[in-house]
Amino acid sequence: MKVEVKHLLQLMTIPGIGSNRIRNLINHFKETELIFKATPFELSRVEGINKTLAKKIFKLREQNSKFVDDQLSKADKLKVKVITFWDDSYPELLRKIYDPPVILFVRGELKPEDKFSIAIVGTRTPTNYGKMMCEKFATELAKMNLTIVSGFARGIDTIAHLSALKSGGRTIAVLGSGVDYIYPPENRKIVESVLSNGAIVSEFPMGTKPDAMNFPRRNRIISGMSIGVLVVETSKTGGAMITAEFANDQNRDVFAIPGNIDSIKSQGTNFLIKQNKAKLTETVDDIIEEIRPLIHPILKTEPPKPKVELNVFEGKIFDVLSPSQPLHVDKIAELSGLSITDTLVHLLSLEFKDLVIQLPGKLFVKKI
Repeated sequence: MKVEVKHLLQLMTIPGIGSNRIRNLINHFKETELIFKATPFELSRVEGINKTLAKKIFKLREQNSKFVDDQLSKADKLKVKVITFWDDSYPELLRKIYDPPVILFVRGELKPEDKFSIAIVGTRTPTNYGKMMCEKFATELAKMNLTIVSGFARGIDTIAHLSALKSGGRTIAVLGSGVDYIYPPENRKIVESVLSNGAIVSEFPMGTKPDAMNFPRRNRIISGMSIGVLVVETSKTGGAMITAEFANDQNRDVFAIPGNIDSIKSQGTNFLIKQNKAKLTETVDDIIEEIRPLIHPILKTEPPKPKVELNVFEGKIFDVLSPSQPLHVDKIAELSGLSITDTLVHLLSLEFKDLVIQLPGKLFVKKI
């Protein structure tokens, strides 16, 4: 195959020509240049190309040279790599899905070891429980040498990216916009960190804004690049449910963290588990035991943490705390049978031992 990026970019602008039809054209003609020399009759002989579409390709294929020049100029200025489906550097797992993009715009660097990836997705407005679970799982998976893939959105996505980076791991952000259009704007401050330890990826041309219709297509890439998908928190109608659906269709493992049955943020994850569309996931080991044969070459386990000794009073407080339900110091004192002063002293000690997290308003939760 002899595939030129400029030809692919021109074909992408023609209405009615998607990734699969472009692949059919290239598989038929073997060289993109020959597509631009073909007659309407020759084009119509390609699978999925009828006479009407063939005439449209013939008429429009040369009319977008300015767009192509603009894309290549922007890519050059931002050091964006334009990877095609036929390049060796194209992600191995993504190539195997039903509708892989024919072009990927990549800022940063995709590495061969990124085929050992786990996607972490969820709501843009997580609860404290969701935030803690996301940080815990992303951190532990990153420390096991797994690349963390997510969508760079607010909430769970951003926490997953940041947790991977803080752990010294790699992360890949898949956008529903062009790679030069960072959204949400507050994530612009972490772009350089992502580029130094991973990549920002999109199938959308440079300058594309993050329109709502782009995100389902973005989600199929998130799952397509990953061995498995972990859903942390989501409503039944959340975008993470679309990612989980794509993952199941792509024969990827899906994992879901169970949550409070009264929380709308856990309705999606609990539904996936109930419908046997995701594995109930309480620890990282639940994920590893499913994907171990696929990640054996790079699997790196963390040494067990030393056991932390608690005194009697710390133990009483620790026993009444929950990782999902914040408790006020007054309630903790009441449940543990200690004075408020003693409760505060021992809560501080538990914080120093990295067992308890203090939230605003003198609320406390158990750290898992």
